[in-house]
Amino acid sequence: MQLLTLTVVLLLLTSIGYRLGRGKALAMAGGSPRLLHSLPRYHGYFVALWCGLPALLVVTVWLAAEPSLVRHLVEAALPSDTLALGDERLNLLYNEVRNVARYGMTASSPVVEAAAQRYSELRATMFAAVAGLALAIASGGLAFAYSRIKTELRTRNRVESVVRVFLVGCSTVAIFTTVGIVLSLLFESLRFFQSVSVFEFLFGTSWSPQMAIRSDQVGSSGAFGAVPLFAGTALISLIAMVVAVPLGLLSAIYMAEYAAPRFRAIAKPLLEILAGIPTVVYGFFAALSVAPMVRDLGASMGLSIASESALVAGVVMGIMIIPFVSSLSDDIITAVPNNLREGSYGLGATKSETVKQVILPAALPGIVGGVLLAVSRAIGETMIVVMAAGLSANLTANPFEAVTTVTVQIVTLLVGDQEFDSPKTLAAFALGLVLFFVTLALNIVALHVVRKYREQYD
Repeated sequence: MQLLTLTVVLLLLTSIGYRLGRGKALAMAGGSPRLLHSLPRYHGYFVALWCGLPALLVVTVWLAAEPSLVRHLVEAALPSDTLALGDERLNLLYNEVRNVARYGMTASSPVVEAAAQRYSELRATMFAAVAGLALAIASGGLAFAYSRIKTELRTRNRVESVVRVFLVGCSTVAIFTTVGIVLSLLFESLRFFQSVSVFEFLFGTSWSPQMAIRSDQVGSSGAFGAVPLFAGTALISLIAMVVAVPLGLLSAIYMAEYAAPRFRAIAKPLLEILAGIPTVVYGFFAALSVAPMVRDLGASMGLSIASESALVAGVVMGIMIIPFVSSLSDDIITAVPNNLREGSYGLGATKSETVKQVILPAALPGIVGGVLLAVSRAIGETMIVVMAAGLSANLTANPFEAVTTVTVQIVTLLVGDQEFDSPKTLAAFALGLVLFFVTLALNIVALHVVRKYREQYD
């Protein structure tokens, strides 16, 4: 609550700085912005940045350093016999001190009670000091920037430089996050491949990762052939694409080229509602409605369909993915220049010929991007597969049988009592690494298609 109050106060000071800077710039220009090097709002941004950024930096540094600093000071005041308990018991004691100080829990001993009181006092004192420092810096920055405002001051250049640095920082964070994800997958996967050969993992046909993870347990040695997982993922994704791509693409063509504006204004939002439905709801729909219907329909035709099957999961997943294909394809088709349509009509082509021979080829890069996004969505889906296709790692191409996917097995491997030195748990990272390379390959293919056809139609 105190931090929220401080944040609100700093935002109010920043807003005041913006108004003061903008007002002073207009006053110095006599109400004529043409006399200023930069627009008045840039002078306001200049003052606001000097007011807000240094104070925000101080608060951020405090938030990062406060937990470790407070803990060090609290532990330094503990009795020597308490410090000799060991790291694990000391961690438990400090957690109890925090709970007593923050949530008013009953202390188990006078030592904990005294430490909790010191914890509260330290946090209050440090927050008061940081809040005073931040407000002083914000006020000083406001006064400094306000005094620098002149008609010839290049505030636009300075504000844009700050924005550029911010954008570069955001890009750097995104890049390092991606690198961190890849390295974490790679290092843990290498640990896994020290116990299981790459050949067995990529080409083995038996998946049974259950094994003893502690010396006092009895379990199998485990089998880590991931081909059944890859096959199940490909089968369900293929069924989903067979459902989603034709329906999504045809609906996009109709709404973009044939539908009346009133119908389009109603139909497109209704179709996009499907994208906002939680996947667990689709899973319930698949398990409770679609699966019994498909099973009864198959029985009436003399077919044996399992209660959990790839067909049900793929069909429901395809329904879920339709908005991804439809909405993106509709936007791309609508963005095709009208001169292409008019040129086709001028040569005597019909509406359908124009759509098939002009509009769709011109929109193909965007359509491919939408389809690949849908493929990635299908590969990464978990809940529908768990509830509709099951957990059985069967190597089959029969859509009527139960299968499982890579993402489902990743979740299964990381749930429960796990030890991250066990091949059973480390297999999840190897599966994640495979998914990463599959997604990378899809992106490379998409870039190739986009560049090829962009050269043709630009």
